[in-house]
Amino acid sequence: MYDYSYLTSDYARTVTEADYAALGGVMGFLAGIAMFVTIFAAIIGILTIIAQWKLFTKAGEKGWKSLIPVYNMVVLFKISGLSGWLVLGYLAAIIPVIGPLVALGITIYLMINLAKAFGKGSGFAVGLIILNTIFIMILAFGNAEYQLNKKDNTEVIE
Repeated sequence: MYDYSYLTSDYARTVTEADYAALGGVMGFLAGIAMFVTIFAAIIGILTIIAQWKLFTKAGEKGWKSLIPVYNMVVLFKISGLSGWLVLGYLAAIIPVIGPLVALGITIYLMINLAKAFGKGSGFAVGLIILNTIFIMILAFGNAEYQLNKKDNTEVIE
């Protein structure tokens, strides 16, 4: 028959209490990191909701519209001067490789038009793409004015 004695010889290692203590320390550290990330994400989410509410009211929309998940994107496209139907382009994200690129392109296009709608340039649009919450807060609480609902106040000479 086969000789399995090598399994119980010097090659076998028993788990000690120190091993369990080290494992517990690592698990505690990872749980602490997970808690920090969760709290940080919740704070960012709350700040984004507050900023979008203010941004919507600044653009002449009702603030509560920022709380409804898909509808808020439709309204954001409308605020940006784009068709709300472009939100359906995000459904392309389920297509491997091409889908996420389409969604990224739509997001970039949205942020460029949102910056223009508030009289900001392409540099501000880059900020909206990279640090969205911070730049949405700048638009919402800063002195930027919504440009798309202004009427042309030029006088007509008869």
